Amino acid sequence: MKAIAEEVFYEGGPAKGDLIINLLAGLTLIGLPFTFGAVVRALWLRFKITNRRISVTGGWLGRDKTQVVYSQIAEVRAVPRGLGSWGDMVLVMKDGARLEMRSLPGFRETEKFILQRIDLASDKSSDDSSKGFAA
Repeated sequence: MKAIAEEVFYEGGPAKGDLIINLLAGLTLIGLPFTFGAVVRALWLRFKITNRRISVTGGWLGRDKTQVVYSQIAEVRAVPRGLGSWGDMVLVMKDGARLEMRSLPGFRETEKFILQRIDLASDKSSDDSSKGFAA
């Protein structure tokens, strides 16, 4: 069986527009919590989306790392923000767990890419499960 090389679709941090808008909102007292959240995301949140897996590194000082393969994903939910130039995405796993990806740049293209990979992974698993014993 030939191994497929891992190709990176997106690697980087959250959308810069999210930080800019939240910094402007921080000029008001009400916007300060959103500003702090955006600064923490800008400093420590990193996404890596490849043809084989999705990795999200985040948390305080970037200490938490989560990796998901496409065969584990049951559903993708996405919400646009920033006039549609970035958005939030939630990946719902088959076991009910959720992986949130906030302020994802180019989220519409990313959502299409992830849905294609989920379809490919489900096609492979159904092909593998239909194989029987050779007589």
